[in-house]
Amino acid sequence: MKNYLKLSVLMLAFAGILVSCGGDNKKEEKKEKITLNQAEPVKKEKKADKVPASKRVDLDNKGVGPITSVDLPADIDQAMAAKGKEVYEKMCTACHKVDKRFIGPAPKGILERRSPEWVMNMILAPERMVREDPLAKDLLIEFNGSPMANQGLTEEEARQVLEYFRTL
Repeated sequence: MKNYLKLSVLMLAFAGILVSCGGDNKKEEKKEKITLNQAEPVKKEKKADKVPASKRVDLDNKGVGPITSVDLPADIDQAMAAKGKEVYEKMCTACHKVDKRFIGPAPKGILERRSPEWVMNMILAPERMVREDPLAKDLLIEFNGSPMANQGLTEEEARQVLEYFRTL
């Protein structure tokens, strides 16, 4: 009789544990499904936004700085481009390679992705650009926080470099 009583108490305790730990599985499954279904679209949107700043095209953004308008003639001024190449080779090649990523982005094709004003403002006022321009901020992040150095170029030199970029 004592064994029967002990066995009954153990079975009741075991049943109590099962009931208290089991819960309603259907409710939990529904919660999980709702949570998963809500999370999936957010992940897809984030993947779509993950175009690197260096590949992103934004021709409407003029950036922030002294340049508000640049008129580019249809024909490239070869003399200006030659001077721009000299400036680029002297001041920029420590961080930029013409056609490949280095410490900074490659300038080849830059005018297919950025406005001329944005390029010149980045050359002339890189500190202000990374503070105030969203695209410049994204580039800073993409290139491991390496800010572009202000080389102290004049507007004329920056325009020459821009003309050189047109030849790349």
